[in-house]
Amino acid sequence: MFRRFSESLAKTSNAPAPAKVEKAGDMPSLAPKRDGDGKRDLTELKVRFHQKLLDILNLSVLDKIEVEQLQREVGSVVRELLVEEGVALNGSETAKLVDEILDEVLGLGPLEPLLKDITVSDILVNTHEQVFVERHGRLQLTNVRFKDDRHLLRIIEKIVSRVGRRVDESQPWVDARLPDGSRVNAIIPPCAIDGPLLSIRKFSRIPYNMDRLVEMGSLTEQMAELLHAVVRCRLNVLISGGTGSGKTTMLNSLSSYISNDERICTIEDAAELQLQQTHTVRMETRPANVEGKGAVSQRDLLRNALRMRPDRIIVGEVRGGEVIDMLQAMNTGHEGSMTTVHANSARDALSRLEQMLGMTGFVLPERTMRAQMASGLHVILQLNRMSDGARRVTSIQEIVGIEGDIITMQEIYTYVRTGVDENGKVLGYHTATGIRPKFSERLAAWGIRLSTEMFTPQRG
Repeated sequence: MFRRFSESLAKTSNAPAPAKVEKAGDMPSLAPKRDGDGKRDLTELKVRFHQKLLDILNLSVLDKIEVEQLQREVGSVVRELLVEEGVALNGSETAKLVDEILDEVLGLGPLEPLLKDITVSDILVNTHEQVFVERHGRLQLTNVRFKDDRHLLRIIEKIVSRVGRRVDESQPWVDARLPDGSRVNAIIPPCAIDGPLLSIRKFSRIPYNMDRLVEMGSLTEQMAELLHAVVRCRLNVLISGGTGSGKTTMLNSLSSYISNDERICTIEDAAELQLQQTHTVRMETRPANVEGKGAVSQRDLLRNALRMRPDRIIVGEVRGGEVIDMLQAMNTGHEGSMTTVHANSARDALSRLEQMLGMTGFVLPERTMRAQMASGLHVILQLNRMSDGARRVTSIQEIVGIEGDIITMQEIYTYVRTGVDENGKVLGYHTATGIRPKFSERLAAWGIRLSTEMFTPQRG
């Protein structure tokens, strides 16, 4: 069977068949143990059989073979291995073992079922022994585990190699992404003391739009209407929030309002944005190679983007010196640009930008830096993740200018928190503050007229 399987794959690729491996019976038998629920633990068996398959598979042609054919061939090999090792499994256990081995060969092993589960938004691997997931804003411990640290490391290397990145002792952490755009972060020893750590922020298969966010209670229809107008009349937007507050989701949703006639340049550390427009060019940073050369930063890409005739520039997140180029672009004809920043409030977001400006190496007077921000930015959206896991827009603020050394802002919408119910759900409502934005005049010039009722305070 091994020879027939190997030869069939070799024939597909017109390559010589790999050498025949030793028989399974030559290796010590290890029958599957049972877990605490009495179910068989097939992890040891799966990893061992996977290694045997790697020895005989022609990996270069796997992507040319139909999944159904590969499943049949792998199933035949697995059944023969079970017979040779004297391991008795029922039909469902054998089918499960075959599926898991295919996940090892073609996918990300034990993580594949979690990646396919649409209710899972985050996957958090704390060494090979512990895997948590987030469902509906709540963390849950799963029964998924890896055989050992080497098994987990192999999966991590598989992820990062697909996007041309590396992770090793000299570079023990990495940001990467999955083919669907899901965000990945991994850190390995010696920086990870107890073993490799892996975090995956999954992207929804159905991209979030503003209607869906309104339905979920992240904001109201009036707030969505205002943001639609903001994007249409090309105001510059800064989205602020903490980790996991939904900044990238909001950026994707806002971008859906951009006309399909505009040229959009996106710049990210790891490509996550899912823009639907036809004329979109995407750029991604690159880390240094093993010699410490070849790094391409967001600032490098931003400078290059300015020469690409963009109508709008979207930076996934500003973290350093690229902020000065971003503000200059916003001030010199690239209106309607957007970016995000990590901050706990709109005022803190401005402080973060000011700190980043100080990281550029240019010595600028404090007022000059703030004047750049006041003239380049028009609207700040503050997002927060509530204690129950819900993500909400908690403030929409307009930058109206600068008085002395202080950037002046006015809040147009806010979220009022009123308490928590017996199930831990946060109670509250969105409301207008009663202030009509100064940019209403610009909206009118673009033919956009918003009703006065939109800005009347009321309990939602």
